[in-house]
Amino acid sequence: MPRRCVLEKRFKMELSPKGKKFKDRIDNWFLFNVFLIIKLPLAWVAGCRVKRIDTDGCQISMPYGWRNQNPFQSIYFAAQSMSAEMSTGMLCLLAIEHSGESVAMLVSHNKAQFTKKANANVTFTCNDGQKMFDAVAETCRTGEPVLVEMKTVGVMDNGLEVSNFSFTWTVKRR
Repeated sequence: MPRRCVLEKRFKMELSPKGKKFKDRIDNWFLFNVFLIIKLPLAWVAGCRVKRIDTDGCQISMPYGWRNQNPFQSIYFAAQSMSAEMSTGMLCLLAIEHSGESVAMLVSHNKAQFTKKANANVTFTCNDGQKMFDAVAETCRTGEPVLVEMKTVGVMDNGLEVSNFSFTWTVKRR
């Protein structure tokens, strides 16, 4: 297993200049907030934040609080779904920017499982970045729509898994 990890680090994909520019905008607190206010205002109100984004994966954090709480003192399932989708969608946006092509993206299917009550901050982690980069490259090469299933897991700060999601994205060159 350690040998595999060394190989993965050795062949880690480098972002194109457009991909790096997009990542830098997401990593900038002010520019990311402007992006959320313009494109995803509910995510901004709920307090979603990018903890990590690279070619391998993305982590989105969601605070526990009055903005996204249900009457049962836990994070509302729709708020969890929004953060989970964002952890996969940001990878899709990064892959599209990296390609330099005009590519449309759309969620065509999703599944969710809620395993515990989310009554603390939750971080959603998707490690399927390479799948999305491959899908965007495929649609740019062939012009045909490509379906890609991406999984993300929500974990509270104490390490308990509260939910897991599967989103099927359709990407298509315009």
